[in-house]
Amino acid sequence: MKIKALVILIIFCCVSCKNSDKVERENQPTIYNVESDDKEMSEAIKKANQTLTDFNSALQNPKIEVKSLKVKFETANGNEHIWLSNIEYKDGKYWGILDNEPEYITEYKIGDKIEIDNSKISDWMYLENGKLFGGYTIKLLRSRMTENERNQFDAESGMQID
Repeated sequence: MKIKALVILIIFCCVSCKNSDKVERENQPTIYNVESDDKEMSEAIKKANQTLTDFNSALQNPKIEVKSLKVKFETANGNEHIWLSNIEYKDGKYWGILDNEPEYITEYKIGDKIEIDNSKISDWMYLENGKLFGGYTIKLLRSRMTENERNQFDAESGMQID
């Protein structure tokens, strides 16, 4: 389950102010573009931040393998949101490993361990027995997929999504 879950974690990067809905990249995850004034996405991010204590509880549970935070990075091309894995939390600060190669961010690359600015957290997720908890931006983007895309997404991720 861990490998399939990590594959899906790197698919969702939202970049504001782009002309197309998604950007396909060879050997890299697809970038889903979201306008900066997207109200549904803003609500998903707000809900993620309001429920971050649920994620913190999961961090303390060693039985939960997949725990990730999505973080906003500001660039000249808009905001790029990228999932970080291997999350650590101490002294009120999060640290994580960048899960995929950024499209616009130049100061970090895949695999870099970085300190997370808590005010830049845009989502959180964990899997317990294959069921997705959190993942508010994932759920929103999934709801916008065609039926075929959603079926493929579900099959590849192996996640149970309400």
